[in-house]
Amino acid sequence: MYKLQNCSDGAGPVGEDYFESYISIASTVPSVLCLIGNFLIINKVAASVRILSSLFVMLAVFLVITVLVKVDTSAWTTRFFALTIGCVVVVSGASTVFTSSIFGLSSCFPMKDLQALISGQAMGGTISAVASVVDLAAAADVTDSALAYFLTADIFIVVCIMVYLLLPRLEYSRCVHHSMEDELEPGGTTNTSFLTKNTSIPPLRPILQKTALLGFCLFYVFFISIIIFPSLSSNIESVSKSSGSPWSTKYFAPLTSFLLYNFADWCGRQITMWIQAPGPKSKLLPTLVLLRTIFLPLFILSNYQPRAHIRTVVFDRDIYPVVFTALLGLSNGYLGTLVSVYGPKIVPKELAEAAGVVMTFYLMLGLAVGSGCSVLIVHLV
Repeated sequence: MYKLQNCSDGAGPVGEDYFESYISIASTVPSVLCLIGNFLIINKVAASVRILSSLFVMLAVFLVITVLVKVDTSAWTTRFFALTIGCVVVVSGASTVFTSSIFGLSSCFPMKDLQALISGQAMGGTISAVASVVDLAAAADVTDSALAYFLTADIFIVVCIMVYLLLPRLEYSRCVHHSMEDELEPGGTTNTSFLTKNTSIPPLRPILQKTALLGFCLFYVFFISIIIFPSLSSNIESVSKSSGSPWSTKYFAPLTSFLLYNFADWCGRQITMWIQAPGPKSKLLPTLVLLRTIFLPLFILSNYQPRAHIRTVVFDRDIYPVVFTALLGLSNGYLGTLVSVYGPKIVPKELAEAAGVVMTFYLMLGLAVGSGCSVLIVHLV
């Protein structure tokens, strides 16, 4: 937003008013295509190749973004905006291949490991939100803050590459792998085909049949979440903004939108470690998922700015968006994790990895459709 402000070539208003919505679209729509491609090559390209290559692609793009922080782009703002969106597309595509491959691989592990993976994703969002607040407080200049922020991302990706390379050396990882091989030996109770080199495309129909309802739930959970966060939630202003206090101007959105949502999302995912209810076949599960639709009018009728059409602000105290954001993140984390974990566990073990990728597809489809709708909602408000 700093680089797109006060520009003379027309990109400024796009960046300042609808930047979050365009980022959401650029980060979700291409991901759906990458997920389809990942499913088609799941048995043809080793998971380690897919994971490491996607990490290196992400690292390369983030290094470019880091360099651009200190480059004066005021003379080519429109091209900078396009380049930024392009970087988001590439990073999101690579991130999707990485996430779906890791999720598929973890689907072959016990449920507690899959829950740990999903909780770790939310912890990543929380850490990035904390880093953003720390940068805002510590850096006097916005470009210094951005440089520190993106350097943090570069370092984390490098650490991620190193940790993944160490993963096969861990005793626990080797024990789980060997126990799976022992369980799936000929004469056992489960098909052994996925342990052999199989280059065919996994059968899609049986996976879709068994995961249809859970897939819809996962789609709708993230469909609602991406419409609201961050396009709506990050543009809700403090009702006391005119006071000029740091809380109401500088820290309100980073704390009450980004940090609070990610922390609540992480808490929701952690709760599934101890409570797994309702079950995968319960009618209460889709009911709870559909009830999250109520969050849309709650956020729209908070102090969202700027407002062009819906002038009424019903929830005119700062506590309201704080409570709404906490509940949105908590329900997203809890319900989304339950559904994600259930999916690969209700199919035969030889289809668990492919089912994990399919569940990620439902998730990304919800994000893609929701991000497109978020632009519409923002324009209507």
